[in-house]
Amino acid sequence: MDGELFPERVAWRSGPIITGHVVRLMEGYSREVRIGQPILVAVLSTAALVKVVLLLLASVLRAGAAGGARRRWGELRKGPEFLVTPLRLRDGGGVLCEMEIHGHLPQSALEPDDHVQVTVRSQKAEGLAPRVERIVNLTTGQLLTPRTPTLWSHLGPALLLQAGLGVVLLGGILAWVLIGR
Repeated sequence: MDGELFPERVAWRSGPIITGHVVRLMEGYSREVRIGQPILVAVLSTAALVKVVLLLLASVLRAGAAGGARRRWGELRKGPEFLVTPLRLRDGGGVLCEMEIHGHLPQSALEPDDHVQVTVRSQKAEGLAPRVERIVNLTTGQLLTPRTPTLWSHLGPALLLQAGLGVVLLGGILAWVLIGR
């Protein structure tokens, strides 16, 4: 049969572990991480509290504006992008399975015909192939764990430190008010 006119059906197996041979790594594309608005509001509001205190101190000391360039709400709300690479492999029963690798892998990590053991998990969004959590390349003996950016890596250590200081400052103000009464 002609493979172009009658393509082979692809299955989405839920796993959790699928063993087979790599058929093809397809072309990757980018997808955004969704950011929850309540978490973002909490982090930015506690960080803003520290920013206000620093600006007040700077104006008293006439040291100029505190802080550097900051990212806008839309940039933070958009979320980071990560690479999605569809992977097709043929399992022990001869079934062609498709799954998604989220994040980057080394260029030579997977080659066609490599014997692999893949740990997959279904995704929250309906209509998406299962997500690869871990790949054991039995041909080369490599253990591969793709990593995607998270909310915390997207916000960055400086903003998270500032938000942490804001929580401490807010807690100190609340304790002072409650103890003062």
